[in-house]
Amino acid sequence: MPVRLSMTVNGKPVSADVEPRTLLVDFIRDTLRLTGTHIGCDTAQCGACTIHMNGVAVKCCNMLAVQAQGSTLLTIEGLAKEDGTMHPMQAAFRDHHGLQCGYCTPGMVMTAIDLLKRHPHPSEEQIRAELDGNLCRCTGYHNIVKAVQAAAKA
Repeated sequence: MPVRLSMTVNGKPVSADVEPRTLLVDFIRDTLRLTGTHIGCDTAQCGACTIHMNGVAVKCCNMLAVQAQGSTLLTIEGLAKEDGTMHPMQAAFRDHHGLQCGYCTPGMVMTAIDLLKRHPHPSEEQIRAELDGNLCRCTGYHNIVKAVQAAAKA
């Protein structure tokens, strides 16, 4: 039996009927059509599904959509300004070549923004430790760390 779900996503109120077993990542991608949030592992190990829920980075592949009832969500699509100006973290990833294939990038960006909210001037060791739960198979992380350091300065 479907459940009525209401929340705010990227600054806009949304409501939909969902099956109680619907994962939050599937709700975001399939119901809301916000496909920037990626599905990588379905076990919260890779970080590709990272979004912000009530201002905190969460991996939404292992959460039920009903757990987000009444919450405020921010996805990668909600970061840029309406005129298309990128969030400073997105610009830093671009400017410092912090991405290659791009599959992990939305989750990395969302995790890195959360990191800087909690640690505005992180050391390289802190950045690497905080990004440990986000996997990238392409970059070797060096340029991702440089991007986060640049965004911290911006």
